[in-house]
Amino acid sequence: MGRAAREAADAMRTAPPEKRSGAIRAIARHIRHRAIEILAANAQDVAGATNLVDRLLLNEERLEAMARAVEEIADLPDPVGKVIEQWTRPNGLEISRIRTPIGVIGMIYESRPNVTADAAAICLRSGNAVILRSGSDALRSSLAIGTAISDALAEAGLPEGSVQVVSTADRDAVGLMLEGLSGAIDLIIPRGGKALVERVQREARVPVLGHLEGVCHTYVHASADPDMAAEVVRNAKMRRVSVCGSTETLLVDRDAAPKLLPQIADALDGCELRGDEAARAIVPMAEASEDDWHAEYLEPILAVKTVADVDDAVAHIRRYGTGHTEAIVAEDGAAAERFLDRVDSAIVLWNASTQFADGGEFGFGAEIGIATGKLHARGPVGPEQLTTFKYQVRGNGQIRP
Repeated sequence: MGRAAREAADAMRTAPPEKRSGAIRAIARHIRHRAIEILAANAQDVAGATNLVDRLLLNEERLEAMARAVEEIADLPDPVGKVIEQWTRPNGLEISRIRTPIGVIGMIYESRPNVTADAAAICLRSGNAVILRSGSDALRSSLAIGTAISDALAEAGLPEGSVQVVSTADRDAVGLMLEGLSGAIDLIIPRGGKALVERVQREARVPVLGHLEGVCHTYVHASADPDMAAEVVRNAKMRRVSVCGSTETLLVDRDAAPKLLPQIADALDGCELRGDEAARAIVPMAEASEDDWHAEYLEPILAVKTVADVDDAVAHIRRYGTGHTEAIVAEDGAAAERFLDRVDSAIVLWNASTQFADGGEFGFGAEIGIATGKLHARGPVGPEQLTTFKYQVRGNGQIRP
């Protein structure tokens, strides 16, 4: 598989954008054509599942949404060959910085069979070959989707090795991918639970792009509009509690907390609150421990802490955050700009829910994940983030003195 992917990556690097777009649209078409087989395979996966059934489940509506998401990726601007910057040196050398594919991506993921289609389409859009290793609970679904992808590649005239799905549930396959398949894999992207990502980051012998935890914060400044604050916090926590962009800690300016916190708490109906002493004096809630400030609950539980000001909020995020997504709700523009400038996370928002931490909401199409590292890509990872760059230098006989 590694050799086939490397050969395919060489072909993909020079494949015209129109050809790759055609392959992506063909994937959507073949997913629809093979709907019966895909749903039958998914039913077998669901029958054997013990948890995360909703993430695993496919139906006609979700399958159509998968196909539409793939078509949206086909319509995205092609990043390959884009001139990022261009200049001419005094000696006449013309230098261009050009976007180019990374090469071979190894994707390891759990539970969500739609990731198979999303990752394939994003890698084709960015000119990369990809080896996909689904979790065992979604393996039948992913292999059925992989068959549709293979049909599409053949129809478009692209190498079969451009997108490959590992056919075994053996965990040793993950170990082989983390070793890099004898130099075939250029980048590993994990997408799943903490245990998976920890293993990938610990054992990988090739670069890793992803995030371990999403301990996201929403900070409500003293100048915040109470109605806006309540609605933004409610959405940031409760829209979908299991996504990595869900707010896990609420920070509230201490002096304004008696005015702001009761309305926010009312909006969080059905959510367990765990607060510091000042918060508990305003709204009845459980006592927060030190562990709560570190917690990625992925459940309807929210830690609540009062802070002195913007700098105190930033200090708390710096100590306990994971570099994922943070938000401020404020009418004071200077305070908001200070927060945006000083918080060093991948995504920082003003007067908006942390649940906008999503490639689709950024206009990238279906994302392949959120990156919280500081090298190469950061935030939602779409086609452009799966490219690197090279320099093309054109001369007319220059030699260096």
